[in-house]
Amino acid sequence: MASPRFVVCGDDSLAYSLVDELIGRYGAQVTVILADEKRNHGPQLKALRGVKIIQADQPDAEALTKANLARANGLALVRQDDVGNIHAALRAQELRPDLRIVIRMFNMSLGHSVRRLFRDCAVLSDAAIAAPELVAVALGEIAPHFVRLPGRTLYVTRRGDVDPQDVVCGIAVTSPDRPPELLPADERETDLVLAVAARRHGPARSIQIERLGDEQAVPSPRRTRGQARRRRRLLALSRALFALIDRKLEIAAVALGGLFLVSAAVVGFDYHLSPWESIYTALLIAVGGGDLDLQQGLDRQVIQVGIVVLGLALIPVITATIVDAVVNARLAAALGKLHTPISGHVVVIGLGNVGTRVIRMLHELGHEVVAIDHRESARGAQLAHELEIPLIIGDATEEETLRQASVGTSLALLALTSSDVVNLEAALHARTMRPGLHVVLRLLDSDLAGRVERAFDIPVSRSVASLAAPAFAAALLERDVIGTIAVGRRVLVIAEVPVAAGAELAGQRVADVAQAGEVRVIARTAARAVWPQWTPAPDTRIEAGDRLIVIANRTGLSRVLARSSPAEAEPDQPRRSLGVPGRQRAGEAEAPADQHG
Repeated sequence: MASPRFVVCGDDSLAYSLVDELIGRYGAQVTVILADEKRNHGPQLKALRGVKIIQADQPDAEALTKANLARANGLALVRQDDVGNIHAALRAQELRPDLRIVIRMFNMSLGHSVRRLFRDCAVLSDAAIAAPELVAVALGEIAPHFVRLPGRTLYVTRRGDVDPQDVVCGIAVTSPDRPPELLPADERETDLVLAVAARRHGPARSIQIERLGDEQAVPSPRRTRGQARRRRRLLALSRALFALIDRKLEIAAVALGGLFLVSAAVVGFDYHLSPWESIYTALLIAVGGGDLDLQQGLDRQVIQVGIVVLGLALIPVITATIVDAVVNARLAAALGKLHTPISGHVVVIGLGNVGTRVIRMLHELGHEVVAIDHRESARGAQLAHELEIPLIIGDATEEETLRQASVGTSLALLALTSSDVVNLEAALHARTMRPGLHVVLRLLDSDLAGRVERAFDIPVSRSVASLAAPAFAAALLERDVIGTIAVGRRVLVIAEVPVAAGAELAGQRVADVAQAGEVRVIARTAARAVWPQWTPAPDTRIEAGDRLIVIANRTGLSRVLARSSPAEAEPDQPRRSLGVPGRQRAGEAEAPADQHG
């Protein structure tokens, strides 16, 4: 079978990881369109074996024609430019209406709408793919993955946290001292499962509706964290108010308030009044001066004069304290400063595409967040203000900036800027301030990531490009990839596989598809049916024209795709599937496997 051909537009780390994935794992021939082969990842792309480079400021019609788009199996537009990628996709569709197109976008709400403009298109966000894994690693939990399938939403959870009737299939056996075992032969052994997001009620299954990024709302059992978050806010309110007051004014107000209470106690003792009557009488004297009575004894006259003078001093001090607190609060909102130390929070450095997704997800999961960025105009700055997340504008490599974020009392730190140097330096400073702090590093260089883990004893480092590239490659190779699930450093893919006439799987049973550790069938849609049959019986027969929804690793998906294709397939013939003409057979697609970033 001839090698598949692809065109990739972009020159950043995702483009490099994607091209490396296509060449190294699938043996594809790749043409890269970039602005300058000497900038960004241009030299690394040029050094890859079998890559053809075309320099063009934009992927216009001329550049796409030079890339031989007419013979390509697919086009990947992975520049960090949503509008530019859409424009290039429209140009490509004019040149080749049946072409498979994969578009990288940050605004997925726009992406879902744009996808309808194309006959064969997938819209993916590298930030959305990587954010759940980064959050999960930071919190030491499973990633909050949600996958939207026909008629239902599935999510990853612990078996003990979901009703048994909602479990679709078990996906992994996890252990703190060894890597997860994916898709074991005995599904009952799994503690990590794929479950239906059913809206149930009751004391044992309290479910809160959680918003996932900019997309649909899905249920999530996170109520307890939301309640804890609200309690922490209430407890921190008094500390925050005191922190907003100037220290000298605070001392003066406390001293005068104490003298006033002592004076009220003396009045109450002298006139035999109750505590409330004592305070009430003292307040009237302080505010109005009381009634002049020359027949009173000298001691009472002295007490009354003292309270009046105390009242005259106390009122302006209270006024100044309130004004000072309001002004400082407004300055805090404008400058994004954290005026009160907090603890048990997560510090996120860098509010670009990935950092913006991460702070939203952490906020929705009920965790306190403090963000750091060196620019007030960062992409996620507005979101931080909307979510009332403290944002510190400063250099994350300086200890003073990290100290303002209360790194010393934080739960974890995620360094997610686009600079490896900044991320590494910030992480090392944070580790100095708090030894043993749980750190998640975003490192663009995968080789550097591995060396950092070993040399600096920072056990967690992730490359967003390495996490996202397999999903982009799978989308290019297999148009029916629905979603990806990261389990530790391994990734499973959920894909819809059509069974062609004359394929090996035609006439076999569902049980014949499943392979321990590789692939499992979770649904089957009959040739003439609209809705899938979930968790089909093992002896269910598979017919030509059926569509199988499988969860698999790289090897498993590759084998299923080979067995679902005709025995004799013309490598360069247009692929026709489910009434959509002109789709290219791109070779054996493989699911992403172990990711080390």
